[in-house]
Amino acid sequence: MTESLHTLLSRTSRNARPAMTLLPGMDLALGRTHEICGPARRTLAVAIAGARPGPVIWIVPAWYPERLNGEGLTRWMDPARIYTVTPRREEDLLWCMEESLRSGSVPTVVAELPRPPGLTPVRRLHLAAETGSERKDDPAHWPMGLILTADGGSAGIETRWSLASRHSEAPRKSFGRWRISRLRARSAPTADWMLTAREGPDRRLSLVPLLDGLA
Repeated sequence: MTESLHTLLSRTSRNARPAMTLLPGMDLALGRTHEICGPARRTLAVAIAGARPGPVIWIVPAWYPERLNGEGLTRWMDPARIYTVTPRREEDLLWCMEESLRSGSVPTVVAELPRPPGLTPVRRLHLAAETGSERKDDPAHWPMGLILTADGGSAGIETRWSLASRHSEAPRKSFGRWRISRLRARSAPTADWMLTAREGPDRRLSLVPLLDGLA
């Protein structure tokens, strides 16, 4: 996750979209919208945002009592990169996300949603991300949307991931462990991994996949 931007991009075929590779087996197409669910969904979203360049727009309903804790973000990224948007109406959540993606000015747009959106709103988000990508020459800066829902189920999403903590099983010299599941991908089967978070010699966070293909 701390490598240069060039190593975070991959292209699986001539016609494939450029993708960010956060971990081996975890490719996220740029210019598209993905879904993250599970109890540790915010952690995974922060890890993805921290591995990307530039500012991050984080959209959260105004009526949600929780907010990101800047001190807790420091292991993953500079909290100053995050701009929080708090719409007062539910219908404005996806509108804010769509407009942010379409502008192409922010590489990562995250939206916490009270319920999974339907197919039409998700298609609009994909189209907005594609439009925003056309405004950028460097694929590393193409916009990516991340929808956060409790249990998943957004229709037409590019990929769906789930993250749950397993910190009691974390080995020594690490500060966290999670189980990550790929629940949906257009070109890959479902899969599970165990992830361990460590700080390397440069004191930057790295995620290490363990037990690849865990049943």
